[in-house]
Amino acid sequence: MQVPFKEPIYVTRPMLAALEDYMPYFKEIWDSRILTNGAAKHEALELALAKTLEVPNLKLFNNGTIALLVALRALDITGEVITTPFTFPATPHSLAWNGITPVFCDIDADTMCIDPAKIEALITEKTTAIMGVHVYGMPCDVDRIQKIADKHKLKVIYDAAHAFKTTVRGNGIGNFGDISMFSFHATKLFHTLEGGALTFADSALAKKVDMLKNFGLQNPIDVSLVGINGKMNELQAAVGLVNLKLVEEERRKRAAIRVAYAKGLSGIKGIGLFKIPENVTDSLQYIVIRVGTEYGITSNELQKAFNAYNVFPRRYFYPLCTDYPCYNHLPPRHVNTARQAAEEVLCLPLYGALTLSDVECITDMIRFHASAKSSVSAKAEAI
Repeated sequence: MQVPFKEPIYVTRPMLAALEDYMPYFKEIWDSRILTNGAAKHEALELALAKTLEVPNLKLFNNGTIALLVALRALDITGEVITTPFTFPATPHSLAWNGITPVFCDIDADTMCIDPAKIEALITEKTTAIMGVHVYGMPCDVDRIQKIADKHKLKVIYDAAHAFKTTVRGNGIGNFGDISMFSFHATKLFHTLEGGALTFADSALAKKVDMLKNFGLQNPIDVSLVGINGKMNELQAAVGLVNLKLVEEERRKRAAIRVAYAKGLSGIKGIGLFKIPENVTDSLQYIVIRVGTEYGITSNELQKAFNAYNVFPRRYFYPLCTDYPCYNHLPPRHVNTARQAAEEVLCLPLYGALTLSDVECITDMIRFHASAKSSVSAKAEAI
């Protein structure tokens, strides 16, 4: 009989070093009395992350949503942008805040990313860009999307919030499309408490991005653009510099946990484990299962069962963005594949401090509820 965990097991836990590891960085900031505006720690983190993500240009932000807002302004995106409904609300919200209409496209059943086969039918004379999301760190079909964009002269923006360290054929995911956004929120593999970044190949964008995230200032007295305050401060950057040293060890631990999940979930009818293609290096951001009808209960019911054991998985992403009241005014879209994914997906706990015995208990819970349902069905049939 399963018993609840004494301490709650959440879907993730922020990766943190010992407090004393941050203190020398904080002292340097205190001594300098320079807390923001692109100072030493900020510059150091930009350089370190560009190297880590293997991208030519990287600009830091106070959070990923502001970074997306600026990306759209930097590329002069207007009109309509084709995007996915299977994502966090920040993705379409960044469009709406810029006065752009999100046009929701269905997703691929296997990758759960935007389906390239369904993009072209949604292109109109108002379409200026495609915004894909690398869901759970799974890359979009970047080659097919780029071909469509080139054919129709569209820009490509990627929401890479989940895709830190993801690669495709050995290339860092931040090198695809015109611009990519990374989130460094506390729930992400690598974090700066809050934070984000834009990566892009066109170095000519660098000055424009810098001005847009700093009120449009060209210099202390000349304002050239309608900008915003998107600057990352020195304390965030310092946390990032320390946390960056922990990433590879965290990834090693998460990889072992993923193997344990795969073993523990093997053979359970109706439970499918999200798989990463061979030519892709996984971000290890999430452990994702799909709860099919063969399992006997829904992902919602399984989530509630977990909660009773003090375990808190998340239904990323439920509901679909198309179901938000703020997008009810948009034309209805055929997003049946995305709707099915939203009903089936459950993100299980994954973080380096999770023990393999914890994972075994979690997978045992999933197996127990499958067998419990089977027992009830067998008794009903016997009657």
